[in-house]
Amino acid sequence: MMDGILAVWKPAGWTSHDVVAKVRGILKVKRIGHTGTLDPQVTGVLPLCIGRATRVVEYVQERPKAYEAVMQFGLATDTEDLTGTIIKELPEVVIDEQQIREVLASFIGEIDQVPPMYSAVRVDGKRLYELAREGQVIERQSRKVTIYELDLLEVQLDQPHPVIRFSVVCSKGTYIRTLCVDIGEALSVPSVMVRLTRTMSGGFTQEDCLTLEEIAALKDTIADRLTASDEALDHFPRVTVSAADVQRAFQGKRISLQGILDQEPFDVGSLLRVYGEDRLFAGIFQPDEESGTLKAVKVFTPTAD
Repeated sequence: MMDGILAVWKPAGWTSHDVVAKVRGILKVKRIGHTGTLDPQVTGVLPLCIGRATRVVEYVQERPKAYEAVMQFGLATDTEDLTGTIIKELPEVVIDEQQIREVLASFIGEIDQVPPMYSAVRVDGKRLYELAREGQVIERQSRKVTIYELDLLEVQLDQPHPVIRFSVVCSKGTYIRTLCVDIGEALSVPSVMVRLTRTMSGGFTQEDCLTLEEIAALKDTIADRLTASDEALDHFPRVTVSAADVQRAFQGKRISLQGILDQEPFDVGSLLRVYGEDRLFAGIFQPDEESGTLKAVKVFTPTAD
């Protein structure tokens, strides 16, 4: 059975579902899941979990993501990017680089963000983009997201509608289109996202990715290019237990905290990667201080789910 994570470089014009379907067809495997939707016009890193690695999708997609975005001042659209209809346009915007840098710095940290109407967020059982296509605009609840890094990379200010390029590292659920609009609002001008590339997702970068063409060419040896599930979970502390305790875990039994042989620092309640002395990955566990044990969250037996 083919198991592991394959980082794909998503081309423009493809949905994330299109990429999954294409790779499923190339590799002739049924169990594939992606770790975070990208809009069709967006390019970049799209990790695919294959086989039993689909069990770690939720943990991989929780990791921070990084993007490079191009935005333009002086325009606004109903989709917050250039695929939409222009709803506002100024003849000229005059703005200086120092103003832009100060505003970008103000967005670093935890911020409130209102999901765009053209998004997959569900409200009363219906996707927002479905409502938007019906011409509806409804009130949306703001959500907390975190901007870890936000750096200005390039400015083109000597034109009626200035353009900037920036990089951002952010939490899951951050809409970069909306971030572009909010940056413009903070500068008191309409703005729109022009282009977006995801440069990191799930710990994978462009250097780790294969194109769809490369996957097709390497399909017979693609197993050698897969990343093991536990390697994509290296943001969870690692602990080592005895071989006997690993077997106990495979039998659905708890492991005593006293039996830990080696460990990276961890907090009570945090998720852990548990290994045997032979480096065999046992699964994802959580310490239970009250019982003094490690309780299984997801066990990875060598031969079965």
